Amino acid sequence: MTQDLQPPAAPVDARASRRERLAACLVRARAGDPGAIEEMVHDLNPLLWHVARSQGLDASTAADVVQTTWLELVRRLHEIRVPEALAGWLTTVARNEAMKVHRRSRQVIPTDTVELPDAPGPDVVDDLVAQERARSLWRTFAQLSERCQQLLRVVAQVDRPDYTAISEAMGMPHGSIGPTRGRCLTKLRELLLADPLWEAL
Repeated sequence: MTQDLQPPAAPVDARASRRERLAACLVRARAGDPGAIEEMVHDLNPLLWHVARSQGLDASTAADVVQTTWLELVRRLHEIRVPEALAGWLTTVARNEAMKVHRRSRQVIPTDTVELPDAPGPDVVDDLVAQERARSLWRTFAQLSERCQQLLRVVAQVDRPDYTAISEAMGMPHGSIGPTRGRCLTKLRELLLADPLWEAL
């Protein structure tokens, strides 16, 4: 007996599949499905975070930009004419908002509006130490290559990073993301251990 030979399965275009899935989420969100927005946030938050941070914003300000971007999506759900272009639309909104916030942050604050704090208590001292340690970390982080900085910013936002989304956003081969991430973290650890200020804090 001869078995019927099945034709090989056509290769799946991961990017096209992801676009279709996100487009379906947008259609569901327009129909009032709250879970659709949650799926989009889970999928695209790392990408939007990377876009905001790439404009030079700190973590707190970048988080505000990302939140504003999602609020803008909810407000304009029915204005996106091509659902498959959702990721590009969100990226554009996040970039424009980040640039606007960055420009505002560069304005000089008049000195007569700044209030001098009281003498710091123990809790304030602890906060100051934590802030200085964070600044030291970011100074060291800035010594990494631009590629490492971009990758670590993206993968740090979720417990289980979507490597397909990262591959698409950064143009990296899927299989190289994990090893590259490991090398970047190792380099960051080496730089921190060599920093006397980091050890003193």
